[in-house]
Amino acid sequence: MKLRLARRAFGGAVVVAVEGELDLFTAPFLRDEIREAVRQDGSRLVLDLTGLSFMDSSGLSVLIEAWRLTTGDGGGVSLAAPQPPVARILRTTGLDRRIKVYSDVDAAVTAEI
Repeated sequence: MKLRLARRAFGGAVVVAVEGELDLFTAPFLRDEIREAVRQDGSRLVLDLTGLSFMDSSGLSVLIEAWRLTTGDGGGVSLAAPQPPVARILRTTGLDRRIKVYSDVDAAVTAEI
């Protein structure tokens, strides 16, 4: 399995579920999905990372771009339920101090941006 994406509107936000591996080859697909989601559904974005098993620096780059894109439009991006390997990368790089991380999608959607 490489990468599967699913988008849905939920509670005033657009939720993009990311499943599989986010790396140099799959990052462009998530980047395109995020741009399209923000264009169509607004700049309040939640990335559901429940099914994301691996992420490298290319994935981090996409998350930073999502943060810039959404905050530039007055919205924001949140991350929901990263698995331990992904959460470790977020902590190690300090990205979890820039982008809020929540335990689940419901908490991310209901939080203030």
